[in-house]
Amino acid sequence: MTEALRPKGRSGALRFRAALPVALFGDVMGDRPLGGRFRAVRRLLSAMLWTLVALPIQAVLVQLPGRGKVRFARFYWRGVRWLFGLRVEVTGAAPAGPRTLFLSNHSSWLDILVLGGTLEACFVSKAEVGKWPVVGTVARLGRTVFVSRARGRTGTEAHEMSDRLAAGDSLILFPEGTSSDGTRVLPFRSSFLAVAEAAEHIQPVSVGYDRLGNLPAGRRDRSVFAWYGDMDVGRHAWRLARRPGARVTVLLHEPVAPGDFPNRKVLTAAAEAAVAEGAATLRQNRPAQPLTLHAPATLPRRPARS
Repeated sequence: MTEALRPKGRSGALRFRAALPVALFGDVMGDRPLGGRFRAVRRLLSAMLWTLVALPIQAVLVQLPGRGKVRFARFYWRGVRWLFGLRVEVTGAAPAGPRTLFLSNHSSWLDILVLGGTLEACFVSKAEVGKWPVVGTVARLGRTVFVSRARGRTGTEAHEMSDRLAAGDSLILFPEGTSSDGTRVLPFRSSFLAVAEAAEHIQPVSVGYDRLGNLPAGRRDRSVFAWYGDMDVGRHAWRLARRPGARVTVLLHEPVAPGDFPNRKVLTAAAEAAVAEGAATLRQNRPAQPLTLHAPATLPRRPARS
């Protein structure tokens, strides 16, 4: 019976070849059309040109009094994310105002574009970023506060952050200490909230990348947005710039006063719980509502370090 069904003059498995020469057409007929490449080139070049125009303007504003340097920095980040095709939807309470310490989850360098264009605040970043070409210049002109992991510098850096808050600035802090893969919120480090008492308000923020190709983003799509580990930022930006219809939701939870909590560990646990719950809701593509921070009955136990 099997022999009767075998095609005459052919032995072994059937082999197929592409209808179009792969060497000539590349991945035109693949998962990403050639238009994705044109889109990426257009977006990246536009963002670079906008940066070259904005840098001298911000350099002048930084030397002048007033809040022009803060507002223009926000305008710059909004322009970059628009050129990059990233749509932002903000849900929840308005930012608390000056002298606010924003605590957000962190899964990608895109968080800088998203939060920088949403909040009138300066970032707190690791010291290594200040040494990166172009990015370091942008960060310094954006009045980023750089922090190192050296114990001898902790007091000086905390003093600088306190001075910024006392002067009326707001700060954006990523208490996880690093970026994640986007599937969860890493434990918040209470040491990062050493300057919480200098702030007038603490406002947790949940960030979720929930649309890709104008469709709800699933688990497999999070790798398109997330940037962590030893990923190359250039390749990551190129891959993302090729994709259309990306959206991120920023969930602003209810602000609280630092004095409402007995100590910074309790405050850290409450902020982490709110940010994690909000981010989980966004990942599930469900409507999210701002949460009010409550002191937990017991502090979560962290696994022992090996």
